Amino acid sequence: MTVLLSCIVVTTLLAQNHLTTTATQRYFNVVRRNLEASAEVMPAEKYGFQLTPGQMTFAEWLIHSTQRNYSDCAALKSEAVPEAERQAASLKTKAEVSKALKDSFAYCADALQNMDDQKAVSSDKTSNALLHLVVHNNEIYGNIVGYLRVTGIVPPSTAARKKN
Repeated sequence: MTVLLSCIVVTTLLAQNHLTTTATQRYFNVVRRNLEASAEVMPAEKYGFQLTPGQMTFAEWLIHSTQRNYSDCAALKSEAVPEAERQAASLKTKAEVSKALKDSFAYCADALQNMDDQKAVSSDKTSNALLHLVVHNNEIYGNIVGYLRVTGIVPPSTAARKKN
């Protein structure tokens, strides 16, 4: 009886998809909004800006996010990494970089639509891809905030809080 009850509880918890729902709604959607908004508010002439020599430019941070999004979400979809991941390295303009970033996030949103807790923990590769998608993009946003502030731009996350 105890084993049966335990199985029912675990099945119920997995059916509710707490992990993937929280990862998507609270973390992925928020960092997606912040990174896409950052790409929009940074002037085109600042896409080549570096905080210090040796650091990535603002555009390179966004390209890095784009590439990792495609890699991580291809793993979530159990498919080959799209060609767009390789093409991202050659992008230069604000229009190109911001579009590629948005496209990569749309690709990930699609992957997350078909993700449930059982699939998320089904393999190390899938679990790592889900966690990396959320954690790494938040790390990237943390770096980008410095670029925005130094150029006199209020980061999107701060601007959103001021509106409320």
